[in-house]
Order: sequence, then structure tokens, then C-alpha cells
Amino acid sequence: MLSVTVNDHPRDFPVDPRSTLVDALRGRLGLTGTKKGCDRGECGACTVLVDGRRVLSCMTLALAVHGKEITTIEGLASDDGTLHPVQQSFLDKDAFQCGFCTPGQVMSAVACIAEGHATSTDEIKEWMSGNLCRCAAYVQIVEAVSEAAAEVEPPIR
Repeated sequence: MLSVTVNDHPRDFPVDPRSTLVDALRGRLGLTGTKKGCDRGECGACTVLVDGRRVLSCMTLALAVHGKEITTIEGLASDDGTLHPVQQSFLDKDAFQCGFCTPGQVMSAVACIAEGHATSTDEIKEWMSGNLCRCAAYVQIVEAVSEAAAEVEPPIR
């Protein structure tokens, strides 16, 4: 039995010991915003936050997050539907094309900003480099992260 908090909601459910976090989120909880891209930890499409830290959910066994807090793309917007500043800046800067990588890009951007790694274009590029975009919207993604970083409360160092 896996006990986790997903997007501020406690969840208890059985999982196969071999199940990855991405498969548990998508298959058991119906949270299909987290994408299963390469399934080898190379593309970042499956990025979620576990206790506030970004992880590749395709490379994380579901049972490894027992007792932890998970945030997926579905958990970023406010209850009233107001988008998280990163989500809004991705829309404003047109930082997506096909949209497949967008959930992972957004989750990684949220972590990048929270970690204090969004103070320059070069820093954003470096800390977002684990997320691939097949459509090559990288310029807009960097602009979106930079814009959102200016709106989000700065991290405590």
C-alpha cells in the first residue's frame, strides 16, 4: 500500500512493487498531466516535485515516495483556477508548441526558480537542460522562466 499526499490530497492505494511513479500517477490516480516520454530519464517530460524537489517520475519507483508530498502539473493552479505564475508565463511567452513536454518543463521551471537558479539566462539554460523540447521552443521557455522568476517570491538562501 502506498501512502502519499498528491497535490495536497492524502492518497492511499495499492501499487505493484515494480511500478514507477509516472505509472502510478497516470494509471492508478488518473493524473495524466505528467507525461511518459522516453521512459529512460532522458527527456524530463515526467518531471514532478517530491517534497519540493524535482524528480524524473519514470526513474522513481512509486514505493520510494511512500509518505512524501508529490506535486504534479494538476496541482499548481489555485483552487479558483488561477494559474501558477510559471504556467501563466508559459502562456504569455508562447513557450510551447506541441505541448507534450510542457508539464515537465513547467514543473522543472517551478523547481528551478524555487532553488534560486533563475537569476540569469545562462543559469536558467543550465538548470533547465534536463528537459527536452522536440519543437525547440527553448528561447520562449527561457523567457517564460525568467518572467515568472521576477513574479515569484525569491528563495531563502
